[in-house]
Amino acid sequence: MVVALKKGTPPEETRAFAEVLEQQGVTVHISQGASQTILGLIGDTSRIDEERLRAQRLVEKVLRVQAPYKRASRPFHPEDTRIAIPADGKVKTIGAGTFSIIAGPCSVESPEQIIRVAQRVKEAGADFLRGGAFKPRTSPYSFQGLGEEGLELLLTAKKETGLPIVSELMDINHIDAFDEVDIIQIGARNMQNFPLLKELGQRKKPILLKRGLASTLQELLMAAEYLLAGGNEQILLCERGIRTFEDFTRNTLDLSAVPGLKRESHLPVIVDPSHACGLAWMTPALAKAAAAAGADGVMIEVHNNPETARCDGEQSLTPEEFAPLAEVLRKYAALEGRTR
Repeated sequence: MVVALKKGTPPEETRAFAEVLEQQGVTVHISQGASQTILGLIGDTSRIDEERLRAQRLVEKVLRVQAPYKRASRPFHPEDTRIAIPADGKVKTIGAGTFSIIAGPCSVESPEQIIRVAQRVKEAGADFLRGGAFKPRTSPYSFQGLGEEGLELLLTAKKETGLPIVSELMDINHIDAFDEVDIIQIGARNMQNFPLLKELGQRKKPILLKRGLASTLQELLMAAEYLLAGGNEQILLCERGIRTFEDFTRNTLDLSAVPGLKRESHLPVIVDPSHACGLAWMTPALAKAAAAAGADGVMIEVHNNPETARCDGEQSLTPEEFAPLAEVLRKYAALEGRTR
């Protein structure tokens, strides 16, 4: 249930009203917008008398949220969520009128590789550095990443360039090693790893949640709900392609997910065209399409020498290919009035 308060309601009256509602056995989430305050009621709301609630002098309107995801829903939180991440003495923002570019290699391979790529993508205008330290691979014989050594190399690259880092967490036992990672990525295979999501809900750290290989938008939002229910409101949704009958590309990028998610939810939406198509030559077109569709950012794989990459070289752009794409994406964002 969502209760919209009248404009100008003082914060102290809002808190007092929320306490009265909580005495009726529900949890109240207060969302303070620019012009209006929204109270989201979570729990068994069947005992709350809607007529009496509407009669309260502070209340403008009462709505019931039909979607199974409550905290992730747009009615629960009408204004877009904005996530602020400290970076090089400043703050980088994702969502709510901004456009962010995340770039870097699929996996961290060596100090020279990750630092060089970090320097080049920053020069081209990237806002965040991505890099895998722990890699989920279909084959047990494929390169699985450098593990904690890879995280240390990412932190070194962050120190060298000032770029905040994004890296994938696979195992709940590795959580403490990610304390200094700015955005924790939860991959498609772990989207419904509920024990992991519950634990991350307690961590209050930005989470980039990737859509599962064959998951619906509702399933993605319900996975986000696990994180939000734990109290972590710094959630990014990521469309990275889904499995369909088409085998020309690695996956099928579902661009309709971008406006769909933004209509249903207040959470920022990031698109990963590299994993969606698995083809470097196709990635720029899909990245531009994602920006045009309203995505809050893109995540692009960039490797200094894709031919020798130990992971996903076929879908990685070179720094020389990434630079003009980043420039075009900046222009797209500027045309729509979005900042970076």
